[in-house]
Amino acid sequence: MHVTFHGVRGSTPCHGPLTAKYGGNTACVSIRVDGQRPLLLDLGTGLRYFGKEYSASTSTPIDAVALVTHMHWDHIQGLPFFAPIIRDDAHLEIYGPKQDNGRSFFDAVTSAIRQPTFPVELHDLRGKFDFHDVENDSFMVDDFHVMSRTVPHNGPTVGYRIEIGGKSVAYISDHQQPLDGSFALPNGVRELAEDVDLLIHDSQYTSSEFAGKSNWGHCTAEFAAQIGLACRAKSVALFHHDPDRTDAELDATPICSSGSGFRVFVAREGATVSL
Repeated sequence: MHVTFHGVRGSTPCHGPLTAKYGGNTACVSIRVDGQRPLLLDLGTGLRYFGKEYSASTSTPIDAVALVTHMHWDHIQGLPFFAPIIRDDAHLEIYGPKQDNGRSFFDAVTSAIRQPTFPVELHDLRGKFDFHDVENDSFMVDDFHVMSRTVPHNGPTVGYRIEIGGKSVAYISDHQQPLDGSFALPNGVRELAEDVDLLIHDSQYTSSEFAGKSNWGHCTAEFAAQIGLACRAKSVALFHHDPDRTDAELDATPICSSGSGFRVFVAREGATVSL
């Protein structure tokens, strides 16, 4: 199982010399296993670069599956710029959270990618799409065992656990830490992260930032590391970096460590973790 980070930022893409090392694209991670369709975790602006790499490596039409956590722009904005889907023989199967007021995830996406906020609509992308609503579910994607669980955030949000061949990845990109800054773990988050080989987790704020943004839907790196320890994860990738976080600040993240069978590291665009 090869896990590649194509976008690691939250909120909005950023660019410049201060963010060049870790990258400035928003949330997108791919999982590749021989004999399986590619899995895409979120469809932020990093998706464009996954698409460029895919097109450069093969002329085979894309047939992939996306597991989307929620509808915020930084998690779907790459979809209309995903070049491999702009051909008639392309296929993208997309799972995402059921919306409030009975709306489907498909309804939400088609409402976002249309005039007047975007010049084309989803059907103009030519490829075939299949949409599925998820909440607290377990299902198969090819030979992948996938679990989805609701995660506290602003708006309907899920996290995912993906297992195949005895290896596992949990993806919890956006997670509202308890407002008082304490450590409390929702049952669904624990299910996703327990004994996982790799936990990819929201770490947008420093402790001082969280004090002023405690209800903005995210958490600190320290909180993410605590979840990894409490759930006996083998490694934790700190993810969804604030767009104002510089490379130097990410280099200095205090809880990055390895040893005793537990590792915490900062996710970097272009990096691959092989399990």
